Amino acid sequence: MRHAIPAWIRIPIFFLIIAGALEYFIDSGDNFAFIEFPMLSLVLAMILLFLIAAEFILDAVENIMFQSLSPEAKERYMAAQQKRMEKYDLKKIYRKLAGTRPISEERDLELDHNYDGIKELDNKLPPWWLYSFYASIIFAFGYLAYYHILGGENQHMEFEEEMVAARLAVEEYKKTAPDLVDAESVELLTDAADLDKGAAIYQANCMACHAADGGGGIGPNLTDEHWILGGGIKNVFNTVSEGGRAGKGMIAWKSTLRPTEIQQVSSYILSLQGTTPTSPKEAEGEIWTE
Repeated sequence: MRHAIPAWIRIPIFFLIIAGALEYFIDSGDNFAFIEFPMLSLVLAMILLFLIAAEFILDAVENIMFQSLSPEAKERYMAAQQKRMEKYDLKKIYRKLAGTRPISEERDLELDHNYDGIKELDNKLPPWWLYSFYASIIFAFGYLAYYHILGGENQHMEFEEEMVAARLAVEEYKKTAPDLVDAESVELLTDAADLDKGAAIYQANCMACHAADGGGGIGPNLTDEHWILGGGIKNVFNTVSEGGRAGKGMIAWKSTLRPTEIQQVSSYILSLQGTTPTSPKEAEGEIWTE
């Protein structure tokens, strides 16, 4: 086998077989094994050097054995070796794949067509083109069977699956990234630490218009059941974030407060429901029910 296949073909084949086996048996997730485990690159480099060194050693041993042959045996060996290597002559392989014919044979290819001295040759299609064409036909049948008969997973199905996976990943990320909370995903906070932070934000930003106890002033009373833009954590969060009624309502706090801070102050505001302020302002808006 060693004499049947030259080294420049044999070494890459053996190396790719070994690398493919390592890639198959080593679990590296979505990455290539040599990327996931950099040490594997060094192992592959050592394997390649070993294969090259083995070739040099075998050539040296073969040369020593060759020198021990008789002149007649050497001549027979060289003739056999030359005959074997002719199969791997790149020029011959190219001519075979291209289907070219020597110029001396063009007369045999001439057709009975002559246009002002321009002659037409009956050249056949190059073998490489024919083989590619036949391979494309075989591939087309396989493609048709897999996707249109057996119901294989097409690009639209793959897209939908990836979109579902992406949405799930976003939802999971939002659970660990509180500052991505919005009016749709916000939840009422009841933990004392969150309510204390909400109270501090309220005292620093909201007290001037709604009074320290939420009884109202320039802004409406926050302790009764009436709401101008709707009650509940989602509506209150949206009102604080986006602002009140156009022209006369509260400013939008989303440019000043982070989403988590808006959630905390909104939860604190809702905790004022049912309390008794010192000077409650007259109710405004409609009674809110969930």
